[in-house]
Amino acid sequence: MEQNLVFTTMVDAAYIHIPFCRRRCYYCDFPVFVIGERLRGETSLGMQQYVATLTEEIANTLVSGQYLKTIFFGGGTPSLLSVDQLQQILAILDRRFGIDKEAEISMEMDPGTFDLPHISGYRHAGINRISLGVQAFQAELLQVCGRSHNLGDIFSAIEMIRQVGVPELSLDLISGLPHQTLEIWQDSLKQAVAITPTHVSIYDLTIEPGTAFGRYFQPGDRPLPTDEITVKMYRLAQHLLTGAGYEHYEISNYAQPRHQCHHNRVYWENRPYYGFGMGAASYMGGKRFTRPRKTQEYYQWVKDGCVINCEVTPVDEMLLDTLMLGLRLAEGVGMQMLIEKFGKQNVEKIFRILQPFVEKRWVQIVGGRLKLSDPEGFLFSNVVLSTLFKELGK
Repeated sequence: MEQNLVFTTMVDAAYIHIPFCRRRCYYCDFPVFVIGERLRGETSLGMQQYVATLTEEIANTLVSGQYLKTIFFGGGTPSLLSVDQLQQILAILDRRFGIDKEAEISMEMDPGTFDLPHISGYRHAGINRISLGVQAFQAELLQVCGRSHNLGDIFSAIEMIRQVGVPELSLDLISGLPHQTLEIWQDSLKQAVAITPTHVSIYDLTIEPGTAFGRYFQPGDRPLPTDEITVKMYRLAQHLLTGAGYEHYEISNYAQPRHQCHHNRVYWENRPYYGFGMGAASYMGGKRFTRPRKTQEYYQWVKDGCVINCEVTPVDEMLLDTLMLGLRLAEGVGMQMLIEKFGKQNVEKIFRILQPFVEKRWVQIVGGRLKLSDPEGFLFSNVVLSTLFKELGK
């Protein structure tokens, strides 16, 4: 069990994976279980069994001694949970770890998967941040993606979220979709800005093997936008959203001032966190562990006592993780922190490796922090990071 781990840093964040979906989107590579269009938590025996197993896992996990300050329900489609199931999960988290009174409690939700009584129940249970999976504002693109919602569902969902007073609303959009032009993308961005969410997440489509899109397309194939167009889409998003007052605080994320996602910052700052549920990852006691991605294997793992059998992450790998994650943030990583954790010699080597990118103005050193420029450094982050990985690994 996780009580075998030695904690050098207090853990105050928890990710909860809810794997159930009404259908699998064509781009999805996450561990999900399709339950169909009509079922939801209170009518699905599979979901009831899963919640029972999930709460057992939580009950078997060692307490780090610090109340939870962020909780994130991801999926899948967590908004298929019944209010009672959500309350069960939050109750066991509170009993086991304690939940801070000011905790950020986020839930990923899909339009068309909840009604007013459900969203009201979620709000009453403690949900104070919603990440709404809009993905596109064009009916044809929603169909191309295999999404289960329509345009009417999007605006209805937003109206209900605001009606019950959820203070933090993030919209998720995808760029680089099949048949998506620059003009269509601009329309989606403008509609998102008009809604005035507190946060916007923008993801560039990745064609993953084993997905429906992975069978239909190869990167670069028509009707996918060209690399040149997807770069323009990135620049356009940065221009429109920052122009509307959003801070581009991470490669794929924008927030109104003081509305960044605190939970996701835990990942980017390479801090420890609990992970619960099928396929969920945790980072505790210097160990990264991913739970089984298949339902029955996950159930058996919990039944066997939630044994985590992995090695502490080596120091050189921790350095790479810190750079890979921290450079996603607009403020980058602190040089003094790198020196204290990994030594002056390693930091000097990083400087030497990154010098060509400093000259290209992709990498900057400002105020004692190492960071990527926006948008150029962010656009070429894969080149910068792959070079770091290759040279530091020698």
